[in-house]
Amino acid sequence: MILATHHDESLTSRQSELLQYLRDYQRENGVMPSTREIQRHFGFASQTAAMSHLRALEKKGVIQRHAGKARAVVFPADLDRAEVVDVPVFGRIAAGFAADTPEHQEGCISLDVQTLGVGRNARTFALIVRGDSMTGAHILDGDSVILEIREPRPKEIVAALIDGETSLKRYVINNGSPYLKAENPKYPDLIPVQELLIQGVMVALIRNARNGM
Repeated sequence: MILATHHDESLTSRQSELLQYLRDYQRENGVMPSTREIQRHFGFASQTAAMSHLRALEKKGVIQRHAGKARAVVFPADLDRAEVVDVPVFGRIAAGFAADTPEHQEGCISLDVQTLGVGRNARTFALIVRGDSMTGAHILDGDSVILEIREPRPKEIVAALIDGETSLKRYVINNGSPYLKAENPKYPDLIPVQELLIQGVMVALIRNARNGM
């Protein structure tokens, strides 16, 4: 885990750029970039060089690194107020045609409440995306989506049980009738024949490292 403090004094230009990159990446993706991603972004000669820059930031007190949760990150204004939650991962979800999805827990993702942007008592869970039907919403195969259990609003992205199968799609209501819409023209709309049960509403996306930025 890497924590960023509010002490940004005495940084070199490159260190300030790196710190801002860490903050921006975390805000957009919900996790800390890997050393390979840092290396690629700044054109460092090796991952070791990226690690050296991270150690320099740590020495100056602007970040703290902790073993065990390398890609979990919080950026509190005050470390004492930081609250990290473990979001359970419940298997994979189809972002293609609907498919059965495992319901057993497969680990967890550690995120801070501020990153999630939901209340402290919100019920959240994570699913790993399988398929390419949501690429128009920048959701790629292998990414993880964080979902909140609540009633959806029109046009929100949801995990839904439609006629006994689970899928990740955009929730749309037309003339009072709800259906699921893909964000890829290769896939048709999913119109429920009998049942449409919303399992969760997407509140955050975590990019798979192999999908790049």
